[in-house]
Amino acid sequence: MTNSYILCFILLCLIGGQGLVKGVKGLACNWGTQSTHPLQPNIVVQLLKDNGFNKVKLFEADPGALKALGRSGIQVMVGIPNDLLAPLASSPQAAINWVQQNVSNYVSKYGVDIRYVAVGNEPFLKTYKDMYLQTTFPALKNIQAALIKAGLAKKVKVTVPLNADVYQSDSGLPSGGNFRSDIHDLMISMIKFLSDNDSPLTINIYPFLSLNADPNFPKDFAFFNGTAAPVVDGSIPYTNVFEANFDTLISALEKNGFSTMPVIIGEVGWPTDGDPSANAQYAQRFNQGLLDRIFQGQGTPRRKTPPDVYLFSLIDEDDKSTLPGNFEKHWGIFYFDGAIKYQLNMANGKSLVPAKGVRYLAKQWCVMSPDASITDPNLASSISYACSYTDCTSLGYGSSCSRLDARQNASYAFNMYYQTMDQRKGSCSFNNLSVVTNLNPSQGTCRFEIMIDLGKHETAPRSSLAGKIQTSTMGLIVVLLLIIYGAF
Repeated sequence: MTNSYILCFILLCLIGGQGLVKGVKGLACNWGTQSTHPLQPNIVVQLLKDNGFNKVKLFEADPGALKALGRSGIQVMVGIPNDLLAPLASSPQAAINWVQQNVSNYVSKYGVDIRYVAVGNEPFLKTYKDMYLQTTFPALKNIQAALIKAGLAKKVKVTVPLNADVYQSDSGLPSGGNFRSDIHDLMISMIKFLSDNDSPLTINIYPFLSLNADPNFPKDFAFFNGTAAPVVDGSIPYTNVFEANFDTLISALEKNGFSTMPVIIGEVGWPTDGDPSANAQYAQRFNQGLLDRIFQGQGTPRRKTPPDVYLFSLIDEDDKSTLPGNFEKHWGIFYFDGAIKYQLNMANGKSLVPAKGVRYLAKQWCVMSPDASITDPNLASSISYACSYTDCTSLGYGSSCSRLDARQNASYAFNMYYQTMDQRKGSCSFNNLSVVTNLNPSQGTCRFEIMIDLGKHETAPRSSLAGKIQTSTMGLIVVLLLIIYGAF
């Protein structure tokens, strides 16, 4: 690669959306809960244990998840959402209250093994346009003070999960790493505070986004077993973007006097749907390579001791935002219901184990009626309506259901709405265009879902306004697909 291209790939890999430490056996992962039909927390905890995960990161202090994790033997990192940073920054008492309610309470009452509090989630991301620059560090200090006051600071450490775009390399090589000039002083102050309190720095790294952002990115460089030409930095050859990215951070820490600063990889993984590069084959290849590194205790050229690595993610989340892409809903190594997407070789020759005890709605699907015509003037609006309340991202270009014909596209949209609405009476009524069937319409890579039975059929599903706006865009995409197929 030329130096200019090396610079390009390093910059791309820095833009983004437990591992086996010496003497510690186990794995870590993220457990997100933004689902219209979430698995019962106790089922998720058993899923974690069955697959060897002994560390988990939660994005917020979800009561059900925390209670289920009590006395489970699983270590917990509990997150504080960005929208709480301002009140926590402005009020030490608010921080004391948060720690009491979300840490002390679960530690003492339920025996939850909380080890970290993650203050914010990628708060310095460039796309946030400095929204959290003034509140993150004060909130961090107030939470630390609250942990001290609660007598928990020796066991529970603070950290701030940051996107890899907080550092960069002007030379295009890992050795040129330093923190972004606009936040350099803030980063140094915050890292010093973490270091003084024996707390780690947490960084999220996404090789998928590097590949996804640039059609000219050398594909094999995103994986651990690729054949792309190495990037040579002095005497060090880098054969994958993960190591190059991580060592750019290590160089930044070394330049600023923190050569021994502990680092956690808070998120790293590969999605399986919503984009041509998001598929099960690539996800299996990447995650298996990642797991093999973890099992072997492999570090990077600039830091031989491997970091804790939290795989992103355990299960899919159909209620997540589609920013920065439709793949956001599909990061799980398991589907939303704990079913296995693809097999992985785990430690000691074990394979993945699916979730146990999942209860589903009836085995029936809502599809386009055989008597309905794809030229019906109500079809387009019906599909758009269905996709405005549910997840139609699998219908996008290059996604798992992108090869469906016009009728099947409509059926997929109708069924997702029907299932999201818990198969309630009237939820398969689309201007006489749809009908309920007992024949599974799934085909190839496209799954026509049946949702988890929540036992609350009278309750409307949770959908944010933002989610409706984003998914309605998918409805328009489906309509365009129908136009391409000649339906209109």
